[in-house]
Amino acid sequence: MFEVLLGVLAFTVVSISIYFLYQRRATQGQKKGPSQPPYLGTLAQGLVHEIRNPLSTFSVNLQLLQEELEEGLNGKALNAKQRINTLQREVQRLEEVLSDFLRFAREERLELKEHDVNGLVDEVVDFIAPEARKNNILIERDYDSDLPPSRIDATLIKQALFNIIINAQQAMPKGGRLYIRTSLRSRDVQIEITDTGVGIPESSFDKIFQVYYSTKKRGTGLGLPTVKRIVEGHGGTITVESEEGKGSSFVVRLPLRR
Repeated sequence: MFEVLLGVLAFTVVSISIYFLYQRRATQGQKKGPSQPPYLGTLAQGLVHEIRNPLSTFSVNLQLLQEELEEGLNGKALNAKQRINTLQREVQRLEEVLSDFLRFAREERLELKEHDVNGLVDEVVDFIAPEARKNNILIERDYDSDLPPSRIDATLIKQALFNIIINAQQAMPKGGRLYIRTSLRSRDVQIEITDTGVGIPESSFDKIFQVYYSTKKRGTGLGLPTVKRIVEGHGGTITVESEEGKGSSFVVRLPLRR
């Protein structure tokens, strides 16, 4: 029963997501202006709210069932506990899909202020450093000390960098090195994130920024498209170089003034 309900919810999320994305694409093709009609962001938030309510109920009741089963584990109870664990993982998976979808569908209004890019990058790196150490990933930082302040939305840029670094970590399941560099290129601030991971297959190279495309079994396919949207919303660019078995390098360039 729970599997059926979760399947319906997943189908609803995907169907409405595709609808929103087609609506945005149609709007972009018809006229210049905002990337999507203003009501789409509101609809997306409403959708996520309505789906999260039953998801929360599922999660709480699954936890209660698990606690009851643990009081007397026999053969049947053990099997039931394993099924509950599976369902709990799927609930969490749907939560992640909803969160990624909401971030991508939301119409972002940039709050531009002058920021120290090195400090901002360092905040993100410090945040992920404990998990990196746990996964035997060595982080090397090389910041240009002469970078001038850049006019950016700090929250969104940190989100974009976080997404790239998480991808880099996941590309190094057996550990490796992560290089974070900043530099000044003409009138742009450049942030380069390089890993020594598995690299991107040649067949996937032209698709990684496509919505809902992912090479990972549990990937939502919205992480890198969201990064691209944030960077380009700042008037910047993102490029990638990769070689299978050797790693990938993502380069973000942001204009100093906008």
